Amino acid sequence: MTLQRRTLLVATLALAASAAGAFPDKDKTVRLVVPFAAGGGVDAAARLLATQLQKQTGATVVVENKAGASGTIGGRQVQLAAPDGSTLLFSATTHVLARQVLASAPYDPQTDFVPVARVGEAPLMLVISPSKAPARLQDLLAAVRAQPDKWTAGIPAAGAPSHLATLKLAQQGQLRLNFVPYKGTQPALMDVAGGHTDLLLDSMIALQPLVKSGKVRALAISSARRSTLAPEVPTFRESGLPQFVHDSWYGVWAPKGTPPERVAALNAAINAATAELARSGAWAALGVEPVSETPEQFRRHVAQEVADSAELLRSAGFRPE
Repeated sequence: MTLQRRTLLVATLALAASAAGAFPDKDKTVRLVVPFAAGGGVDAAARLLATQLQKQTGATVVVENKAGASGTIGGRQVQLAAPDGSTLLFSATTHVLARQVLASAPYDPQTDFVPVARVGEAPLMLVISPSKAPARLQDLLAAVRAQPDKWTAGIPAAGAPSHLATLKLAQQGQLRLNFVPYKGTQPALMDVAGGHTDLLLDSMIALQPLVKSGKVRALAISSARRSTLAPEVPTFRESGLPQFVHDSWYGVWAPKGTPPERVAALNAAINAATAELARSGAWAALGVEPVSETPEQFRRHVAQEVADSAELLRSAGFRPE
């Protein structure tokens, strides 16, 4: 963790008590909607945050999984919810790229939601079925180049960090891959473990348990440096793709029209929870690097993410469906 982030987290921890007191509607259940199936990286991070928020505020905070349509089923539920701070969306890059990856997106993520807080970043991990021969990334790249169009890559959701990172892998590695769409990380991961799909590049949070059990084999991680959770797994940079770095990130949104004072209270409470998860080591156990931002900083981050990702999708020839 950088010195700047340590300083931000220490300052945020000092706000924990006041944030707990300001948390909206302690007598009302707060629903944290995850627009993906249970068991994925987004779901794991959301459940940690919900538990910590409940502990520090005394409010009831529950996670609801509403998977489908590249995350827009859950997103639509939050968009239509009362703007009172009791229904929130917990998602990742997937959410903000709905208009770039869907021909008929049901909403504009940048104007139909209020950014509340970005909570963390995490690397992605590339895994392969143990039944496949390549043992290193260099071997895999050579095998895919030798048999163009013969290799498949699972895509948990259009516009997800996994999708964008896989496009980047194909672009930088000069590969042709067949993309197989799934409704979430777990179905894709199970198919890789079973040998039905060849590759999956997705959140290390979700993939690590099957890597440890030997059901899938890890070839590389997408961060600039090796992870302390899997120090034996090299980075893409070390493995022949020196420009490849790609992180997933997680954030919380409220419905459009949520009063600014409620957004501010939610931001303070979530930042305090994030800081505590960092202090306790709970984030690190999932490979998450904590983030503490204001809603305005989060808004600017989203705008830049959309611009950069739209260019990647365009250069890859991606067409919304």
